[in-house]
Amino acid sequence: MGQGLSCRESDQHGLFRAVQFGELDTVEDVLERDPTLLRHSTVYDRHSALHIAAANGQIKILSMLLERSVNPDALNRHKQTPLMLAAMHGKISCVQKLLEAGANVLMFDSLNGRTCLHYAAYYGHSGCLQAIVSAARSSPVSVSWGFARFVNIRDGKGATPLHLAARRSRPECVDILLDNGALVSASTGRYGFPGSTALHLAASGGSLDCIRGLLAWGADRVQRDSSGRIPYIVALKHKHGACAAMLNPSSAEPLVWPAPLKFINELNQEAKALLEQALMEANREREKNILKGTAYSLPSPLHSDTGMDDNISVESDLDQCCICFEQVCTIEVQNCGHQMCAQCTLALCCHKKPNPTTLCLTPPVCPFCRSPIAHLVVAKIKSCDDGDHDTEDNNSSKLRKARRSRNFSEGSSSFKSLSALGSFGKMGGRGSGRIIAGNEWVDKP
Repeated sequence: MGQGLSCRESDQHGLFRAVQFGELDTVEDVLERDPTLLRHSTVYDRHSALHIAAANGQIKILSMLLERSVNPDALNRHKQTPLMLAAMHGKISCVQKLLEAGANVLMFDSLNGRTCLHYAAYYGHSGCLQAIVSAARSSPVSVSWGFARFVNIRDGKGATPLHLAARRSRPECVDILLDNGALVSASTGRYGFPGSTALHLAASGGSLDCIRGLLAWGADRVQRDSSGRIPYIVALKHKHGACAAMLNPSSAEPLVWPAPLKFINELNQEAKALLEQALMEANREREKNILKGTAYSLPSPLHSDTGMDDNISVESDLDQCCICFEQVCTIEVQNCGHQMCAQCTLALCCHKKPNPTTLCLTPPVCPFCRSPIAHLVVAKIKSCDDGDHDTEDNNSSKLRKARRSRNFSEGSSSFKSLSALGSFGKMGGRGSGRIIAGNEWVDKP
């Protein structure tokens, strides 16, 4: 009797050890002898074989266990699911497999009342976070509960995944969550300091990258926590000088995405990437001006004005933006075909703010023909064969004039009114980001 118990315990221990180290043949042999071991768990933590496989990234064993109808939502001692452990340890293949098997994304643990989304954000595994968010869009549980509500789900202390990612300095996770509808100015409950926003938490953690992303998505620099502190004061308290300089309410306002994000979400990925780059470059120039002459000066941007000018081709010159006359046209209005550079497009969209009282979006209009801008795509840059370079030099000025006259003739009054804005008048060299020199219009209603 005692010998039989000992054998059973040995088989159980051997099963868990084999699962941990990925010994698939051993696992199959043990389960052939005693299939009931699938229902067993470790003594203290109550980890099942599926928990152990998920935490250690043993995708082959995990797949085999799921094929044997093991419950994908098994709970351990702390009511953690295998999906939570896979997200905690960054095992993206296991996360994807569990999601395919129908793992519930709305399970809460008993430690802090957190879901798998909290785990991925807290530990900074952006791949797992993206997989969970993507699966949640089509998950029956999330659909019935609401995707926006799921992205902003709170743990037992009132912290959303965005709060955790910002506090733990996870900029990639912050970007993913904001891009999927996370509320940038939501306040915590008892997590951290009561009433803190993600910007407060990023300031306490000293993450410049998180602060950049939050500010670009419209985080309020003067929003106060329950003790009346703004993020600037929090950064000073934790001695993060560069963060404090960026969060100082007296410094220049950053450029933000045209809110509420419907306009950006309608872009294709290439056009969106171009606008993101233009916005971040503009804000990077703002940061350099703020931190100039301090001990926290930022490194030089990746691009070089002189280097880019040396590499500019005649083909690019033919596609010159007719608003600033200095950038290459990279964005095209799909319905009318007019083209602008990414910085001018971004400035145009940011200038048209929604009405905060009615939440009514007034779509921006093309500055040349005044037609509403519904969709933006990447502009096709015309190129010529090598043999046409001689004639190209002779005809380049004519093509430029024809291009500009076309834009002027189709909307000259609109163009003049747009050019009168201080922001466009102060825009400068290629990639210089001088778009931010005229910040005044950003705050206008």
